[in-house]
Amino acid sequence: MTTSPPAPASPPPVIDDVRPPGPLDHLQRVLHSQATLGPAVVLLVAVAVFAVISPNFLGPTNISLILQQTAVIGTLALGQTLIILTAGIDLSVGSIMVLCSIVMGRLSADLGLPGPLALLAGLVCGTACGLFNGLLVTRVKLPPFIVTLGSLNIFFALNLWISRSETIRGVDMSDVLLWTGRVLVIGGARITYGSLLMLAVLGVLVYALHATRWGRHVYATGDDREAARLSGIRTDRVLLSVYAVAGLVYAVGAWILIGRIASASPQAGMMDNLDSITAVVLGGTSLFGGRGMIVGTIMGALIVGVCRNGLSLAGVDVLWQNFAVGVLVILAVSLDQWIRKARR
Repeated sequence: MTTSPPAPASPPPVIDDVRPPGPLDHLQRVLHSQATLGPAVVLLVAVAVFAVISPNFLGPTNISLILQQTAVIGTLALGQTLIILTAGIDLSVGSIMVLCSIVMGRLSADLGLPGPLALLAGLVCGTACGLFNGLLVTRVKLPPFIVTLGSLNIFFALNLWISRSETIRGVDMSDVLLWTGRVLVIGGARITYGSLLMLAVLGVLVYALHATRWGRHVYATGDDREAARLSGIRTDRVLLSVYAVAGLVYAVGAWILIGRIASASPQAGMMDNLDSITAVVLGGTSLFGGRGMIVGTIMGALIVGVCRNGLSLAGVDVLWQNFAVGVLVILAVSLDQWIRKARR
């Protein structure tokens, strides 16, 4: 008597645990693909709210004031964006800017160097400071946070040594250095040349990041440095160039600062480090690198400027203005982490 072989066991049922995407998933994917959408919405809402609270908020004079206040921070934040796109961070932003402004002012006021040459020396100084940071990051392999934390103190000490802790008056400097503070009246609004210069820097960086091979390499290095290296990208060279360009941008910020305050002060702008990072984060650039749009950085700087200005017009104490900006930063970082988890 023969026995038939046992019937093969049926495969276990497949349970589909994948839930269909909901409205939040769609929103998450949209924000992941459109990095500037979130900052744009926040900026529009902030403007609308403060326009209701204060009738003078949208007046030409107040809009001019916001743009003037944003010019320096916005320019510094553009350079900071380049660093953060490569998954780094720069804490020496304010120190580099102030050092460059002191170099320009001292060469012009004390040594009588022509304005264009003093300006060129300041731009070279900023680029050299950026290269110093970049060499420590790429050659010595130190973390950007530690490098720029140390160079912050180095550049600040040099600033005090060169300036002798004295403010250099604008009347002693060349008109070329004060050019960024001149005003252009457009429709009743007083727009400084410094604000226009910030927009010019923005245009150059937008083109460089999105229309050149260098820009693609910057994003690739920030997204996954090892993968970029294996694909043939010279990541160390890319990082070094990013720090150099960022230093040059900080020097342009120094030029705008001189025009803004009509002097070169060793104490001006020393707290702009955190404000530049705040603008970048609010603008939608990921602190983890590889994601972000430089246009969003200007929106982030405008968000900070609008919030501070609107709260000031509403009579809110400076203490609570800083509190509100701190809350915005925490919310922006939390939103960034949520967006990074977007389902493909």
